[in-house]
Amino acid sequence: MVHNVAMARELGLLDVPAFAIIDIEEASRYAPGEVCIVCTGSQGEPMSALSLMAAHEHKHVKVSDDDVVVLSAHAIPGNESNVSRVIDALHRAGADVVHDGNARVHVSGHASQEELKFVLSLLSPDWFVPIHGEYRHLVHHARLARAVGVPAERVLVCEDGDVVVQARRHDPRVSCASSRSASKTSISRVSPLCSVAEHPPLLRDRRALSEEGVVVVIVTVDAQTGSVLNGPEIVTRGWVYAPEAEELLEEAKQVVLAALEAAVSEGPTDFETVRRHARKSLGRFIADRTRRRPIVIPVVMEA
Repeated sequence: MVHNVAMARELGLLDVPAFAIIDIEEASRYAPGEVCIVCTGSQGEPMSALSLMAAHEHKHVKVSDDDVVVLSAHAIPGNESNVSRVIDALHRAGADVVHDGNARVHVSGHASQEELKFVLSLLSPDWFVPIHGEYRHLVHHARLARAVGVPAERVLVCEDGDVVVQARRHDPRVSCASSRSASKTSISRVSPLCSVAEHPPLLRDRRALSEEGVVVVIVTVDAQTGSVLNGPEIVTRGWVYAPEAEELLEEAKQVVLAALEAAVSEGPTDFETVRRHARKSLGRFIADRTRRRPIVIPVVMEA
């Protein structure tokens, strides 16, 4: 936002004198009627400036009944619920909200047809592959390219997963090959200097943790026979609230204990066998009693 405002002023598209532009940290020094804040968040993005303001979590701006908020963009399909949530939160803070549902305030962030034609004419591309938008947008962009003189056979309309192939390094022929599978890759910032791709099993675990919780069962067994010496103890986060589910947790302990004793009665058991019986018995109990499937982690200690 800061860079866009700077460029607009430099190009003469935004006529705002330098003295009238203040840092956001100085906004609280002025009366509400003296300040206009231009910020991100018209699509209800969770961590955008406007969303933080609506949730009373912004460091420098507090929305009140003195404020008028203008959302100058239509909600992008799929963002309607986020935008509605922000509008509701702004109203709860007492602000008046002006949006495309009650006023003609929408301003497109995309180039017009004539602007696109100007860029195409300026660049005179040998080949043209439109990107961004739904398929209908790609088709109309391709028509504009042909209208300004790009040969029809050199305009390729491709979709996600299609492969654009150049025959040889200096060969001018380009073609759109058959589609190949393409999937989303989640990237996790491990440290300021390191990012890694997250694998689907890890994402599934995170989803299970967020939706179902985690249950840890702790038991101490005899290293020689596998018989239970202490426990089991159960620690849970996100499955049930322990202080209010003592009877359920006690029943779960007895189920795990019975399963381990049954396993030992069949003969000496190794470390992995104890873990497997603890996880399986507790997981089945939880599913039967609560219809939930939290992640079950058995912690087996030998003595």
